[in-house]
Amino acid sequence: MNRISWNQYFMAQSHLLALRSTCTRLTVGATIVREQRIIAGGYNGSIKGGTHCIDEGCYVIDHHCVRTIHAEMNAILQCAKFGAATEGASMYVTHFPCLQCTKAIIQAGIVKIYYANDYKNHPYAIELLEQSGVETEHVPFDPKALEPLLSPASEQGYKS
Repeated sequence: MNRISWNQYFMAQSHLLALRSTCTRLTVGATIVREQRIIAGGYNGSIKGGTHCIDEGCYVIDHHCVRTIHAEMNAILQCAKFGAATEGASMYVTHFPCLQCTKAIIQAGIVKIYYANDYKNHPYAIELLEQSGVETEHVPFDPKALEPLLSPASEQGYKS
């Protein structure tokens, strides 16, 4: 039986989280991992109890949807809320983090970012990551590659 790599496993989790996104501009998911264990996840969406973009449209100011909290921030805030340390952790994210999320990731003590897709990779974000010693690694992700492993008819798939 073939198993997916840890990188593919955690990246799949981030893509699954992205399916919960309520922003129509871009669906993003983020998973924070420490010692091969998921400690938090997040997706981009509105504040708890707030109006969602999917219901009333995006609230855009200066080309940014200000109604939305980014997936990376939501994951970091989950750690803060529930007391999970982020120092030395890694983050798997569906898209390269924006500048503001990059700063939060650095301040949270996250040491490595795995991302599946480039998305407006800000030069200053890249510079800050390099200055702070946070590593980045592109992890291509194709959900179709997992289909044979998920199929009930597959000899590679789950057996009960």
